Amino acid sequence: MDAIGKKDLPKLILSIFVCQGAGVLGSVFTRSSVFTWYPTLAKPWFAPPGWFITAVWLLLFTLMGLSLFLVWREGLVRPEAKTPIYVFAAQLGVNILWSAAFFGMQSPLAGLIVIALLWILILLTIIKFWPVSRDAAILLVPYIIWVSVAAYLNYSILMLNS
Repeated sequence: MDAIGKKDLPKLILSIFVCQGAGVLGSVFTRSSVFTWYPTLAKPWFAPPGWFITAVWLLLFTLMGLSLFLVWREGLVRPEAKTPIYVFAAQLGVNILWSAAFFGMQSPLAGLIVIALLWILILLTIIKFWPVSRDAAILLVPYIIWVSVAAYLNYSILMLNS
């Protein structure tokens, strides 16, 4: 990874801000149910505590922002950098949509459908980022691992509460 210069700082800050902003938007849906509906659900033994989930997402959104920055820095005029950013934007939107489906609609089934799409879009983002910036692609690996665990948790909650 090349050093981050002074001229890159605004892009870096904006990239992280956009990703953290997606987390904030998702939390709008989460807040309404996390203390009311969610505690009433049967959960599997591996369900992490809320504080841990929050900490992981803060880290993941930061890694996502850094990843976005590395591709954006390559220049939006290059088609090989532009398309991956569109895919990244799509997965970021679907990330927010998962919170709306699972927590906002209080629907583990809708959440499972959305998280399956999210997983596919994250994988596609990694694939698209790889030729532009391998570091950017690698920074998304913890994200897809976490979403894999979250998808299994979502599935388990659906099965335990059906």
